[in-house]
Amino acid sequence: MKIVWWIYTIYAAICFVFWMLVFGLGIVIPLLVSPRGGKVSFVFIRLWARIWSAMVGIRYEVHGREHIEPHKPYIYIFNHRSFIDAPVIPMAIHQEVRAIGKKELSKIPLFGFIVSRVAVWVDRQNSESRKASVEKLLHILNQGISIVVAPEGTRNDTNQTLLPFQKGAFRISVETGVPILAMAVIGADHIMRRGSMMMRPGKVRVYLSAPIDPKPYQANNDFESLAEKCYNRLESMIMVNE
Repeated sequence: MKIVWWIYTIYAAICFVFWMLVFGLGIVIPLLVSPRGGKVSFVFIRLWARIWSAMVGIRYEVHGREHIEPHKPYIYIFNHRSFIDAPVIPMAIHQEVRAIGKKELSKIPLFGFIVSRVAVWVDRQNSESRKASVEKLLHILNQGISIVVAPEGTRNDTNQTLLPFQKGAFRISVETGVPILAMAVIGADHIMRRGSMMMRPGKVRVYLSAPIDPKPYQANNDFESLAEKCYNRLESMIMVNE
Protein backbone atom coordinates (compact mmCIF):
# COMPACT_ATOMS: atom_id res chain seq x y z
CA MET A 1 0.00 0.00 0.00
CA LYS A 2 2.91 2.30 0.76
CA ILE A 3 4.01 2.33 -2.89
CA VAL A 4 0.51 3.51 -3.90
CA TRP A 5 0.84 6.55 -1.63
CA TRP A 6 4.33 7.28 -2.98
CA ILE A 7 3.00 7.18 -6.55
CA TYR A 8 0.14 9.47 -5.52
CA THR A 9 2.57 11.86 -3.77
CA ILE A 10 4.81 12.07 -6.85
CA TYR A 11 1.74 12.68 -9.03
CA ALA A 12 0.58 15.45 -6.63
CA ALA A 13 4.03 17.06 -6.69
CA ILE A 14 4.15 17.02 -10.51
CA CYS A 15 0.67 18.58 -10.70
CA PHE A 16 1.70 21.20 -8.12
CA VAL A 17 4.70 22.29 -10.20
CA PHE A 18 2.85 22.07 -13.53
CA TRP A 19 -0.03 24.32 -12.49
CA MET A 20 2.32 26.75 -10.77
CA LEU A 21 4.17 27.06 -14.08
CA VAL A 22 0.88 27.56 -15.92
CA PHE A 23 -0.38 30.30 -13.59
CA GLY A 24 2.98 31.68 -12.44
CA LEU A 25 3.11 34.61 -14.86
CA GLY A 26 -0.48 35.53 -14.01
CA ILE A 27 0.53 35.70 -10.35
CA VAL A 28 3.81 37.60 -10.81
CA ILE A 29 3.18 40.08 -13.66
CA PRO A 30 0.23 42.04 -12.17
CA LEU A 31 2.26 42.80 -9.04
CA LEU A 32 5.30 43.77 -11.09
CA VAL A 33 3.18 46.16 -13.17
CA SER A 34 1.42 47.79 -10.20
CA PRO A 35 1.23 47.38 -6.42
CA ARG A 36 -2.55 47.27 -6.92
CA GLY A 37 -2.23 44.18 -9.11
CA GLY A 38 -2.67 41.88 -6.13
CA LYS A 39 -6.38 41.37 -6.77
CA VAL A 40 -5.59 39.98 -10.22
CA SER A 41 -2.74 37.86 -8.85
CA PHE A 42 -5.07 36.27 -6.34
CA VAL A 43 -7.49 35.24 -9.08
CA PHE A 44 -4.66 33.12 -10.51
CA ILE A 45 -3.54 31.90 -7.07
CA ARG A 46 -7.05 30.60 -6.37
CA LEU A 47 -7.24 28.99 -9.81
CA TRP A 48 -3.95 27.21 -9.09
CA ALA A 49 -5.15 26.04 -5.65
CA ARG A 50 -8.59 24.97 -6.92
CA ILE A 51 -7.37 23.02 -9.97
CA TRP A 52 -4.48 21.35 -8.14
CA SER A 53 -6.74 20.34 -5.26
CA ALA A 54 -9.38 18.92 -7.61
CA MET A 55 -6.78 16.90 -9.51
CA VAL A 56 -5.33 15.33 -6.38
CA GLY A 57 -8.62 14.76 -4.56
CA ILE A 58 -8.37 17.37 -1.80
CA ARG A 59 -11.72 18.90 -0.87
CA TYR A 60 -12.49 21.94 1.30
CA GLU A 61 -15.37 22.76 3.59
CA VAL A 62 -15.30 26.35 4.84
CA HIS A 63 -17.50 27.68 7.65
CA GLY A 64 -17.82 31.26 8.90
CA ARG A 65 -17.12 33.37 5.81
CA GLU A 66 -20.05 35.54 6.90
CA HIS A 67 -17.73 37.00 9.55
CA ILE A 68 -15.55 38.57 6.86
CA GLU A 69 -16.31 42.05 5.55
CA PRO A 70 -14.73 41.91 2.05
CA HIS A 71 -13.29 45.43 2.01
CA LYS A 72 -11.95 45.40 5.56
CA PRO A 73 -8.41 44.23 6.46
CA TYR A 74 -7.84 41.52 9.07
CA ILE A 75 -4.95 39.73 10.68
CA TYR A 76 -5.81 36.07 10.11
CA ILE A 77 -4.20 33.57 12.48
CA PHE A 78 -4.29 29.82 11.95
CA ASN A 79 -2.96 26.56 13.38
CA HIS A 80 -0.06 25.31 11.27
CA ARG A 81 0.14 21.50 11.17
CA SER A 82 0.84 20.68 7.53
CA PHE A 83 2.80 21.78 4.47
CA ILE A 84 -0.44 21.88 2.45
CA ASP A 85 -1.58 25.02 4.26
CA ALA A 86 -0.37 26.98 1.20
CA PRO A 87 -3.41 26.05 -0.95
CA VAL A 88 -5.73 26.05 2.09
CA ILE A 89 -5.33 29.81 2.61
CA PRO A 90 -6.52 31.02 -0.83
CA MET A 91 -9.29 28.43 -0.84
CA ALA A 92 -10.61 29.62 2.53
CA ILE A 93 -10.04 33.37 2.33
CA HIS A 94 -11.64 35.24 -0.57
CA GLN A 95 -9.65 38.42 0.02
CA GLU A 96 -6.33 39.64 -1.24
CA VAL A 97 -3.84 38.69 1.50
CA ARG A 98 -0.14 38.61 2.24
CA ALA A 99 1.30 35.75 4.27
CA ILE A 100 4.35 35.66 6.50
CA GLY A 101 6.61 32.66 5.97
CA LYS A 102 9.97 31.16 6.87
CA LYS A 103 12.84 32.51 4.80
CA GLU A 104 13.91 28.96 3.92
CA LEU A 105 10.79 28.57 1.75
CA SER A 106 11.95 31.43 -0.48
CA LYS A 107 14.86 29.24 -1.62
CA ILE A 108 12.62 26.54 -3.13
CA PRO A 109 13.04 26.81 -6.94
CA LEU A 110 10.04 28.34 -8.76
CA PHE A 111 7.78 28.19 -5.68
CA GLY A 112 9.97 30.65 -3.79
CA PHE A 113 10.17 33.07 -6.72
CA ILE A 114 6.41 33.12 -7.37
CA VAL A 115 5.24 33.13 -3.75
CA SER A 116 7.73 35.90 -2.89
CA ARG A 117 5.36 38.29 -4.70
CA VAL A 118 2.65 37.70 -2.07
CA ALA A 119 4.67 36.70 1.00
CA VAL A 120 6.82 38.40 3.61
CA TRP A 121 9.80 36.21 4.43
CA VAL A 122 11.34 36.24 7.88
CA ASP A 123 14.38 34.63 9.47
CA ARG A 124 13.06 33.98 12.98
CA GLN A 125 16.59 33.59 14.34
CA ASN A 126 17.54 37.09 13.19
CA SER A 127 16.18 40.07 15.16
CA GLU A 128 16.79 42.48 12.26
CA SER A 129 14.84 40.22 9.90
CA ARG A 130 11.94 40.04 12.37
CA LYS A 131 11.93 43.82 12.75
CA ALA A 132 11.97 44.34 8.96
CA SER A 133 9.09 41.88 8.51
CA VAL A 134 6.97 43.76 11.06
CA GLU A 135 7.56 47.02 9.19
CA LYS A 136 6.49 45.37 5.92
CA LEU A 137 3.35 43.95 7.52
CA LEU A 138 2.43 47.37 8.92
CA HIS A 139 2.82 48.85 5.43
CA ILE A 140 0.59 46.13 3.95
CA LEU A 141 -2.15 46.68 6.54
CA ASN A 142 -2.01 50.44 5.98
CA GLN A 143 -2.84 49.71 2.32
CA GLY A 144 -6.02 47.92 3.45
CA ILE A 145 -4.67 44.44 2.63
CA SER A 146 -5.13 41.57 5.09
CA ILE A 147 -2.24 39.46 6.37
CA VAL A 148 -2.07 35.79 7.36
CA VAL A 149 0.15 34.64 10.23
CA ALA A 150 0.84 31.29 11.87
CA PRO A 151 1.48 32.62 15.40
CA GLU A 152 2.97 29.32 16.59
CA GLY A 153 6.02 30.36 14.56
CA THR A 154 6.61 26.93 13.03
CA ARG A 155 4.75 23.79 12.02
CA ASN A 156 3.26 22.00 15.04
CA ASP A 157 4.62 18.45 14.93
CA THR A 158 3.61 17.66 18.53
CA ASN A 159 0.50 16.18 20.11
CA GLN A 160 -0.39 19.56 21.63
CA THR A 161 -3.39 21.36 20.16
CA LEU A 162 -1.31 24.54 19.75
CA LEU A 163 2.26 25.60 20.42
CA PRO A 164 2.85 28.81 22.43
CA PHE A 165 2.15 31.92 20.36
CA GLN A 166 4.72 34.41 19.15
CA LYS A 167 3.44 37.89 20.01
CA GLY A 168 4.28 39.90 16.86
CA ALA A 169 0.86 39.65 15.20
CA PHE A 170 -0.91 40.77 18.36
CA ARG A 171 1.43 43.71 18.90
CA ILE A 172 0.67 44.79 15.31
CA SER A 173 -3.09 44.39 15.91
CA VAL A 174 -2.99 46.60 19.01
CA GLU A 175 -0.82 49.17 17.24
CA THR A 176 -2.98 49.40 14.11
CA GLY A 177 -6.47 48.58 15.44
CA VAL A 178 -6.84 45.83 12.81
CA PRO A 179 -8.96 42.96 14.21
CA ILE A 180 -7.71 39.39 14.60
CA LEU A 181 -9.68 36.66 12.84
CA ALA A 182 -8.93 33.11 14.01
CA MET A 183 -9.00 30.31 11.44
CA ALA A 184 -9.02 26.67 12.59
CA VAL A 185 -7.70 24.29 9.93
CA ILE A 186 -8.86 20.71 10.57
CA GLY A 187 -7.70 17.67 8.63
CA ALA A 188 -4.68 19.03 6.75
CA ASP A 189 -2.35 16.88 8.85
CA HIS A 190 -4.26 13.74 7.76
CA ILE A 191 -3.51 14.56 4.13
CA MET A 192 0.20 15.00 4.88
CA ARG A 193 1.01 13.42 8.23
CA ARG A 194 3.61 14.63 10.68
CA GLY A 195 7.09 13.35 9.95
CA SER A 196 6.18 12.09 6.47
CA MET A 197 6.37 13.53 2.97
CA MET A 198 3.69 11.17 1.68
CA MET A 199 0.26 12.57 0.85
CA ARG A 200 -3.21 11.13 0.48
CA PRO A 201 -6.57 12.56 -0.68
CA GLY A 202 -8.98 13.92 1.89
CA LYS A 203 -11.07 16.80 3.17
CA VAL A 204 -9.84 19.95 4.92
CA ARG A 205 -12.38 21.75 7.09
CA VAL A 206 -11.81 25.41 7.88
CA TYR A 207 -13.66 27.34 10.59
CA LEU A 208 -13.48 31.15 10.71
CA SER A 209 -14.41 32.92 13.94
CA ALA A 210 -15.95 36.31 14.54
CA PRO A 211 -13.19 38.98 14.54
CA ILE A 212 -11.56 39.90 17.84
CA ASP A 213 -11.39 43.69 18.29
CA PRO A 214 -8.04 44.92 19.67
CA LYS A 215 -9.44 48.28 20.83
CA PRO A 216 -10.05 47.20 24.46
CA TYR A 217 -6.34 46.35 24.68
CA GLN A 218 -4.98 49.54 23.14
CA ALA A 219 -5.09 51.85 26.18
CA ASN A 220 -2.47 49.78 28.04
CA ASN A 221 -0.79 48.35 24.92
CA ASP A 222 -1.82 44.96 26.35
CA PHE A 223 -0.99 42.72 23.39
CA GLU A 224 -0.17 39.86 25.81
CA SER A 225 -3.82 39.63 26.93
CA LEU A 226 -4.98 39.88 23.30
CA ALA A 227 -2.65 37.00 22.40
CA GLU A 228 -4.03 34.93 25.28
CA LYS A 229 -7.63 35.56 24.21
CA CYS A 230 -6.82 34.61 20.60
CA TYR A 231 -4.96 31.48 21.76
CA ASN A 232 -7.96 30.37 23.81
CA ARG A 233 -10.36 31.14 20.94
CA LEU A 234 -8.37 29.16 18.37
CA GLU A 235 -7.69 26.28 20.76
CA SER A 236 -11.40 25.88 21.56
CA MET A 237 -12.32 26.06 17.86
CA ILE A 238 -9.91 23.21 17.10
CA MET A 239 -10.99 21.06 20.03
CA VAL A 240 -14.71 21.47 19.28
CA ASN A 241 -14.37 20.68 15.57
CA GLU A 242 -11.73 17.94 15.46
